This record gives sequence, C-alpha cells and structure tokens, in this order.
Amino acid sequence: MSEEAPLPILYRDDWLIAVHKPAGLLVHRSGLDRHETRFALQLLRDQIGRVVWPLHRLDKGTSGVLLFALEREVGRAMSGQFERGEVDKTYLAVVRGHPPEAGEIDHPLARMADEHAGIQGGPPQPAQTRYRRLATVELPYRVDRYPSSRYALLELKPLTGRWHQLRRHLKHIAHPIIGDATHGQGRHNRLFQELFDSRRLLLAATEMRCKHPVSGEALRLTAPPAKDFQRVLEHLGWGALSISGVIG
Repeated sequence: MSEEAPLPILYRDDWLIAVHKPAGLLVHRSGLDRHETRFALQLLRDQIGRVVWPLHRLDKGTSGVLLFALEREVGRAMSGQFERGEVDKTYLAVVRGHPPEAGEIDHPLARMADEHAGIQGGPPQPAQTRYRRLATVELPYRVDRYPSSRYALLELKPLTGRWHQLRRHLKHIAHPIIGDATHGQGRHNRLFQELFDSRRLLLAATEMRCKHPVSGEALRLTAPPAKDFQRVLEHLGWGALSISGVIG
C-alpha cells in the first residue's frame, strides 16, 4: 500500500473502478509534465494492489470522476464507448464574465502533441461543447477596465473529447475558466488567489453516464465538487446549489 492518502473510491465492481481524482494530480505520465512523479494510475494500483487501465483523461488541474478498468478486455470495450462518443460527461466550471444562459460551442481544435505518450500534433478536429449557466455573481473589485468583476458557474457537457477541450472552448468565447494558467487570464486568477486562497483550476468532472461494458446496464457515476472547489462556491454565494441538488 502507498503512504499517500487513498484516492476516494466512487464505484467498484469486478470490472470497473471509479475514483475522485484531486486537482493537481496527473492521470498518468506525460511528456508535458516531465518533472511529476505522482500519478493516479500508480496511486490506485498501489492502493488496491492490482493493475488498472485508465479509460479516459482528466487534466492535471481538473478534479472529479476518473474511471479505470480492472480487466484489459473490459478496458478495450469501454474505450470504444469513449471513442464513439457514447459516454455522457458533465463538468462544473467557474468562468470570467456572464455568458448567455445556454449555448453550444462549435469550434475545431488542433490536436496537441505529447511526445511521451506517442501522440503527434495535427490539424484542427471538430469539437463541440454544450453549456448551461447555473449562477452569476458580480464582485466589487476592479480587474479590467470596469469597477467590478463578473463571474459565472457553468455546467459543461463536451460532445467530443479533444485535449483541453473545455478550457480552450471557454477561452474561445472569451469566458475563460478561473485558475487556468495556460488558457485563462492571470489577473482574474490572482484575484481568486487573494480573495479565496484558490490556487487550482476551477473545473470539476461531476458526473459520468455510460453503459456497463459487461452487464449492459446504465451506469451513473457522480462526484460532488471537491472541498477546495466547494469552498470557493460558498464564498461566491453558490453553496446552497449543492444542497438543492443543482450540483452533484
């Protein structure tokens, strides 16, 4: 067993295991973060004492539902569902500004390279994200040219699975995710650090729906926002959304 704090297990049977990945943890080794030595794949393997196969990616900064297979063949079957777009994923994000109440972002994204994983860069590929605005707030702090700053809580549903899709799509519509050091805005990120001591990407995978690869039954996996994410929601006056069932 690893001396690390165990990863919270959300679901487990003979074929699948889902955990709540914390922000700041890579799923597996990546050439983009060569200095990292901790990975969810390794931690979970050590925690349960058996080999696991990751079925999808979550960015290092994203917390939430992360699904693994416990058998190679089951992993192959489940990976097919992800590739065919048959897995329904839901995320929460805190973003700059007040987007429309709902919409769909249809914007092709270039394939990003990862030398360690053997993934080559490439031309833009179709990418779509559906979003719904859950709450808004206006804080009395000047960040840009206005005397106050606006933020919103969004529910995001990626219809495709491009790398950094949600972060790049929200940047594309000028509502970047708070805490995103690559695609976001440093001034707004720093405000959240100063006000709420928030030093993470405010993006969380809160729900996954798929078909069980063995039984064929519908499977719904959920993870409430992590404590550090929930704390920011409470500071913004959105903590009651969790209690009412809107979140999680």
